[in-house]
Amino acid sequence: MKIASWNVNSLNVRLPQLQQWLQQAAPDVVGLQETKLEDHRFPDAALLEAGYRSVFHGQKTYNGVAILARDRALTDVQVGIPGFADDQARAIAATVDGVRIVNLYVVNGQEVGSEKYAYKLRWLEAVREWLADELRRHPQLVVLGDFNIAPDERDVHDPATWNDDHILTSAPEREALRQLLALGLHDGLRLHSEEGGIFSWWDYRQAAFRRNLGLRIDLTLVSDALREATLEAGIDRTPRTWERPSDHAPAFVVLG
Repeated sequence: MKIASWNVNSLNVRLPQLQQWLQQAAPDVVGLQETKLEDHRFPDAALLEAGYRSVFHGQKTYNGVAILARDRALTDVQVGIPGFADDQARAIAATVDGVRIVNLYVVNGQEVGSEKYAYKLRWLEAVREWLADELRRHPQLVVLGDFNIAPDERDVHDPATWNDDHILTSAPEREALRQLLALGLHDGLRLHSEEGGIFSWWDYRQAAFRRNLGLRIDLTLVSDALREATLEAGIDRTPRTWERPSDHAPAFVVLG
């Protein structure tokens, strides 16, 4: 089973790229972030024509998450974080062929010390409590999404700039991610590669993609029960080379 995560940065703009990528890469399950569409505008009919069923949780202009499954049912759907009052569409979960998929669009946080940064840390704590319960109920768990956190120095192009005091790489954010991993989750990419310079996001400015000035903030985490079944993981840079691309590339993991 190939499971992927892609921040499409507006599905209204990026639907043709998504359709092309689904045809070429043929993932079995995809978590989308930043769809930026209200539910009544989600292109579920077009995606069904491409062979993908979908569940989604959106809002106008901002955020928005969805899970797509190719020729498979999506069951036990959860929208939002249980017990956490939030008007932002940032979390959705569903079960596909016995594997629980949790798709997250983690808060950016704006800047260290801001109100949005404090909200990010509260949000991540609520996610940790939710995932602890999900793991008890679903040992076969994949948590994926745009985490807006680069795990360590290997995951940034310039560690001197992207340091412990910077948004996306600050010590509290990285500690919050470590707390998620401590539940019994593993960074799929790091199960197969210790290499640095493997990025999933590049700014549109300063020819950042061509110069590989990026960050790895899109992650696929697998539970203990799936660790040995994780055959491959990586970043598919191809869609980032297309016309009018998202600034993110899909991250993926393959389970055997």
